[in-house]
Amino acid sequence: MPKPDYPTERLELQALYQISQLIGSALDIRKTLAEILEILHDTLRMERATLVLQEEGGEHLSIAASYGLSKVEEKRGIYRPDEGVIGRIFQSAFPFVVPDIHREPLFLNRTGARANLPKGEISFIGVPVMLPEGPVGVLSVDRLFGQEISPEEDIRFLTVVAMLIAQFLRLHKAVSHKQQVLVEENLLLKKELRSRYNLHNIIGQCKRIQDVYNYIDKVAPSRATALLLGESGTGKELVARAIHQASPRADKPFIKINCAALPENLLESELLGHEKGAFTGAVGLKKGRFELADGGTIFLDEVGELPLPLQAKLLRVLQEQAFERLGGTQTITVNVRVIAATNRILEECVEQGSFRADLFYRLSVVPVVLPPLRERREDIPLLLDHFLRESNRMNKREVRLSSPVVQLLCSYSWPGNVRELQNLIERLVIMADSDAIVSRELPSYITAEPETEMLAPPSCRLAPPLAEGPGPTGVPLPGKATHKSLKDMEKEEVVAALRRHGWVQARAARELGLTQRQMGYRIKKYDIVLPDFSH
Repeated sequence: MPKPDYPTERLELQALYQISQLIGSALDIRKTLAEILEILHDTLRMERATLVLQEEGGEHLSIAASYGLSKVEEKRGIYRPDEGVIGRIFQSAFPFVVPDIHREPLFLNRTGARANLPKGEISFIGVPVMLPEGPVGVLSVDRLFGQEISPEEDIRFLTVVAMLIAQFLRLHKAVSHKQQVLVEENLLLKKELRSRYNLHNIIGQCKRIQDVYNYIDKVAPSRATALLLGESGTGKELVARAIHQASPRADKPFIKINCAALPENLLESELLGHEKGAFTGAVGLKKGRFELADGGTIFLDEVGELPLPLQAKLLRVLQEQAFERLGGTQTITVNVRVIAATNRILEECVEQGSFRADLFYRLSVVPVVLPPLRERREDIPLLLDHFLRESNRMNKREVRLSSPVVQLLCSYSWPGNVRELQNLIERLVIMADSDAIVSRELPSYITAEPETEMLAPPSCRLAPPLAEGPGPTGVPLPGKATHKSLKDMEKEEVVAALRRHGWVQARAARELGLTQRQMGYRIKKYDIVLPDFSH
């Protein structure tokens, strides 16, 4: 005849099912262990339950999770591996039952949780938690025995639970080890990437760039606000990231915002955040960039474009590291390192009244001017080689530059600086009809540009050189150098780009590596008259 199902057996199966479900979806080990012990109480009416695990180093056993104990009582539960009932179970790796805890000299009641219980009312059951290498802890419960339940049944059931807990601990240990390996591999890869490229991932070896490297090394360890000055496309964001990566904040957020890319009415919300209902469309709370950068670095690109009212609020953030969200009253404190950048001459902006003097002095604690590409021509071959390899890799091409092309690119004035060079190389690689880029494939504004006194240096070569043909086709003939100011050269480049793109400012700006606002600024600065297409 089949053995009938007893209520206790059904409850045990229910408890085991709940425990297995819990373990299968667990992320927080201590929370999960405490919930397992709670299941023992709720399902099988077991009183206080504790899980004691061996600490790192193996000198002590301490309570990792409990049910029915206060936090103070938990902290008292520390045992030597050879001490009391817990120590006996751990060392022998066998279960142990104490029918009456008041009559057992080995029972220490270290937690003090059973001091007020009637004598003889409570019993104690403990089973070892075993892994293949040996015991790692002890699972124990207090039990009010009735005539219908034998201690052997409880020992059998708790041993199964201890096995599940052991498997959970083993799995958690394996996952933790794998995560640690991944973290170490990530750190090694970052170290390898840093060593594979030039210092701070910046391409260049000229004296001006060496000065930038020195600036990064000195500024990065400090908390000082850094101000990066220079023309658009000179690599200000790259230097800002290098300062962050070389600083103690490297593992914290690096948050960037372009102050010229957003309309004035949205800029404050982006920087400082807003509360729900602060303005039409503010349907929920939004954290600003300063709040998101807490503990790390915020990069304020084109800071010279900030409107005056927002400059005052930025000054407060810099001085007090505190602000209120738009529409809010709660003061939020942050720990943020600020790096600002601009292509404008801020001293002139201060004189004109468009930039606050106190903010200028607060930002320019440690300023540095990044050189334009025309002032570091010896680095052009390195940049050409780097961007050519990157573009070939991304586009699955094997395009090379002919020697005349390299000469032309080294002698070009590059008003858009490194960004313009990068964009041009990518366009040449994509549009190349063969594996060799020749002079006729260059834009006309490069091949037609008159030579200046700043000719390409003799070292301006890419290895190995590729001949374009039997003759020096495309190489500009040496002639009398023209003497033009940089202002005139820049104006000519802006006008030429506008003409090439049918006077569409957005397209011309993209070609030169400028924003639309910067293009508009230059049109106004140089009094460029745009054609009237309304007739």
